[in-house]
Amino acid sequence: MRAGMLTGCHVPVERFFGVGARRAEAFHRLGISTARDLVYHFPRAYEPRGNVKTTRDAADGEVCSLILTVGTEPKTAAVRRGMVLTKVTAFDDFGKCEITFFNQPYVKDKMTRGATFRFFGRVRREGFSVFMSSPAFEAYNGVTPLRPLVPVYPLTEGISQKLMGSTVRAALEAVFSGPDALRDFLPAALRERHGLWDLKTALCRIHMPESVEDTASAVQRLAFDELYLFALSMLRRGSGAPSPSAYGCRPADKGRFLSLLSYRPTAAQERTMREIEADMTEGMWMVRLVVGDVGSGKTLCAAYAVYTAIESGWQAALMAPTEILARQHYEQLSRLFETLGFRTALLVGSMTSAAKRRVLEALSSGSVDFVIGTHALIEDTVVFRRLGLAVIDEQHRFGAAQRSALVRKGRDGDVPLLSMSATPIPRTLAMVLYCDMDVSVSDEMPPGRQKVDTFFVNEGYRSRINAFIRKNIDAGGQVYIVCPAVEEQERLESESGALLAADELVSPGGAAEEKPRLKAAVDYARTLSETVFPEYRVAFLHGKLSGREKDRIMRAFAAGDIDILVSTTVIEVGVNVPRATLMLVENAEFFGLSALHQLRGRVGRGERKSYCILMSDSRSEKVQERLRLLCETSDGFEIARRDLELRGPGDFIEQDAGKTRQSGEFDLGLASLARDAQLLYAAFDEAKQTLARDPALSRPEHEALAVLLAEKRTRAGG
Repeated sequence: MRAGMLTGCHVPVERFFGVGARRAEAFHRLGISTARDLVYHFPRAYEPRGNVKTTRDAADGEVCSLILTVGTEPKTAAVRRGMVLTKVTAFDDFGKCEITFFNQPYVKDKMTRGATFRFFGRVRREGFSVFMSSPAFEAYNGVTPLRPLVPVYPLTEGISQKLMGSTVRAALEAVFSGPDALRDFLPAALRERHGLWDLKTALCRIHMPESVEDTASAVQRLAFDELYLFALSMLRRGSGAPSPSAYGCRPADKGRFLSLLSYRPTAAQERTMREIEADMTEGMWMVRLVVGDVGSGKTLCAAYAVYTAIESGWQAALMAPTEILARQHYEQLSRLFETLGFRTALLVGSMTSAAKRRVLEALSSGSVDFVIGTHALIEDTVVFRRLGLAVIDEQHRFGAAQRSALVRKGRDGDVPLLSMSATPIPRTLAMVLYCDMDVSVSDEMPPGRQKVDTFFVNEGYRSRINAFIRKNIDAGGQVYIVCPAVEEQERLESESGALLAADELVSPGGAAEEKPRLKAAVDYARTLSETVFPEYRVAFLHGKLSGREKDRIMRAFAAGDIDILVSTTVIEVGVNVPRATLMLVENAEFFGLSALHQLRGRVGRGERKSYCILMSDSRSEKVQERLRLLCETSDGFEIARRDLELRGPGDFIEQDAGKTRQSGEFDLGLASLARDAQLLYAAFDEAKQTLARDPALSRPEHEALAVLLAEKRTRAGG
């Protein structure tokens, strides 16, 4: 059956002309099974083939189209084993162009003398001679217009751009006809309010645009769709009004708690503690996120929540993402709570079986009031007698299932939840992204926190940097050196997702700048230890090590047994090493602002003056602007605001979006939670209005929307 006869969204991809069963397997690898999947497989770029030049005015190195007539018979020759060259000379009114095709012998049959084609590729000039290598080409008759922009799709082995393009165009005909035709789920009034195209126009224009403006308008509509569905999902998951809690608490003796502190809480900490106390004592179920900069005192607010819970007879649990963080919290908080008269315990994976058994018995009997631990807390063997509060540190480091596993250990259902995040983001964006949680923003630093002086330098300062490292260590300090890769040939990705996308390395002129050589943690640590700093103790840390080995190295560094720690971005947020006085970030251009700010927060935790050095040889003005911003301010919320302007509020949001995408309930392909902030706000506003008017989405204008959301939940397994 030919493509033109197919109708409906659910037509299998193998039914389209030119696909068949064998190629269908390749489409399946791209997540494409149906006609609907095809039309939502968006181009990753467009070739500007409408940029037509002549052989006279095409510049050397320019990517453009030349309309040329073949003037010679093509000649094919095998220049070496596995390499076949096909050469042809073509002309326009202003000159000739020598065209060479590599390993494309089939073009010999197409390049007939006198035929005219539009050739697209990079032009090379040598004096008056013009050359092109393996250009794309299309027959040109001067009457039928050719597309000015040609989509370039993500592919896999076995699928060509030509096959993908023709199959997508056939799918566009199929999906808008038949009984299961694709319907526009955005009401007309909503589209009019935001100047959005209808769905059919947007999908057709993103695959077959007539202009750059077409692609922008299509992307705006389709990105809005993604964010609107995202907003609806989040809002429905949050379920609106707070529900009554079975874990009510009486107001705690706050004066007694604060009297044990050696400092006065900041106004932001006082505000956050009041918000937490209101949640816990007014009979409503608490689901609160405390967002604050590194060192802003979020742990104190969490400790007050724990104090409020256990003063009312409940047990509390704090879960940290790593053992070293759990032990650090235990060392800091156990003394405070033991002074208050409460019993604390630690539960981590490296404990002996006997030690674990004693803690488990104490939790189930109720003889321990407060337990601090890692993922060990959510094992089935952990049973609480009266758990009444769950606290999660660095909440984005845990999946939704892990967070749920802890809060469900309450005997009367989900217990109140307090989460913490050390990545500052603008308050308005936090309210949107965490609309299923109440958000407290700790935007004030306690007095006495060290200011970390930050410098941006290039490789020319290397000898001075090495001397500065020696000076810090000889004065009793320790040094972090962070690299963007573990091994020399590793791709430009970090283990935590903190590195910039490739398009961040593209210069304003559109050409990728020459990429500097990466400093790789393994090789760099060896070089430093053997050649540069043989007199000091050097170790390296990266995400490919086992959890136990990472923890051993971090404990040794915290104990002062390591002078220089070379690491990737796995240095734990919140780890406290007071003697660390210098943070050197190699290839700083590969890190986002928020990631760099987090790394800077690893130093300046003691009494010694501390420094952060950002090393980069990048010539990109955009990169230099970002790195200079880190030198100008240490305010995490100001950095988040500027990051939102430059490229979005930071890596954490993008990571969180990635985890959301993996859920399958909705997809973020064109949209970015960080980059498309204004579109995100508009989508959330519309989603709130939609659910306020029609909570069940039962009105006729929401029928297609309800069906789509139901399908997405089914595909996600929920």
